[in-house]
Amino acid sequence: MSFELPELDRKKTQAAVEAALEKYRIYKSITFEEKEASITASPTERFHGPTNVTSDQTAAIAIYNIDTPAARLAYCERIERAVSRLPKKERILITERYLNTDCDFDYQVYNNAFERPISETTYYKYKWKAFYKIALNLNIQVVKEQTGEQKTKRNSES
Repeated sequence: MSFELPELDRKKTQAAVEAALEKYRIYKSITFEEKEASITASPTERFHGPTNVTSDQTAAIAIYNIDTPAARLAYCERIERAVSRLPKKERILITERYLNTDCDFDYQVYNNAFERPISETTYYKYKWKAFYKIALNLNIQVVKEQTGEQKTKRNSES
C-alpha cells in the first residue's frame, strides 16, 4: 500500500490559503455587532397574501446572534490548529506574516521574525511548504490534474 501526496497547483492553492488566512485576520480584528429586534410599527401598509408561514423576527435574530459568533470562533480555532501543527520555522513564518495584524510584507518577516535573518529564497521555500500543509489540513487544496485541467478538491465532492 502506498500513499502519494498530491501535486498541487501552486498559484491557486496559494490564493486559497491566503484567502483563508485573510478571513482569519478579519475575524480576529473586527468585532461582531449583534442585531436587535425592531419594536416600532411600520407606518406603511403591506399587502400580503397568506403564506402559511409564521415569521418570528426575534427568534431569527437570536439564532443569528448566537450562531454567527460561534461559527467565527470555530473557524479561527480551525486555522489556529492547522498552523500549530506546522514545524517551528513554518509556524513562525505564517504567524508573523498572516496571523498578526501588523505585518504586511514578506521582507519584514524574513529579515526580522527569525533568530537569524534568512534569505529570500529560503523564506519562499518555507512559505510554500507551510501553504502546502495548511491547504491539505484545511482541505482547500487545488490539485493539478494530469490532463492539465484544474480541479478543486473539497469534502462535499469526495
